[in-house]
Amino acid sequence: MGDDMGVEAATINDHSGSGDHRKEVDIYPLSCYYFGSKEAIAFKDETLSDRINRMKSNYAAFGLRSSVEAVILVELFKHPHLLLLQVRNSIFKLPGGRLRPGESDIDGLRRKLSKKLSASEDGNETEWEVGECLGMWWRHDFETLLYPYLPPKVKKPKECTKLFFVRLPESRKFIVPKNLKLLAVPLCQVHENQKTYGPIISGVPQLLSKFSINIIET
Repeated sequence: MGDDMGVEAATINDHSGSGDHRKEVDIYPLSCYYFGSKEAIAFKDETLSDRINRMKSNYAAFGLRSSVEAVILVELFKHPHLLLLQVRNSIFKLPGGRLRPGESDIDGLRRKLSKKLSASEDGNETEWEVGECLGMWWRHDFETLLYPYLPPKVKKPKECTKLFFVRLPESRKFIVPKNLKLLAVPLCQVHENQKTYGPIISGVPQLLSKFSINIIET
């Protein structure tokens, strides 16, 4: 697979003049992309109680925890597939992670994508075409799940996770840490499958309903 970055993988146009006002998204076949591996990254080995205590400590020091995650689509078997990272052969995650204090959403997501999907953290982060924000999820307190809304009575939420659509070029390399798996999962399999993928990932197909997905054959 060549190193050159090709045409943007998601060219979005607004069909405002027709009855269908959905935006168009172009996606490319999975076979257009090269997949390799690099050194493993460290994970925190902690219990739920440890994680809650860590969240409380970080909140006291930095305030609201802000995270960003990428929605990336490819084509396989004539169907749109969502790229997911699998941790320890069990947990599925969208590529992304926590922002640094003062870091912007776009810069932070590009940094996280470079760390988890590129050959080097110090690579060209501008190669990631981060598009619009698709949705926001909130953790109302330390022990609750994330919800796609923030009730008016919750004045001090503990965490906010934003999902962004990320456009792929026609070809590129994905270099993934050895202790992670990068999987292409059909949108129809993800849809409302909270038991396997959790509430955020299982809700992605609904967030994409405003798009008309075009499969580009190469």
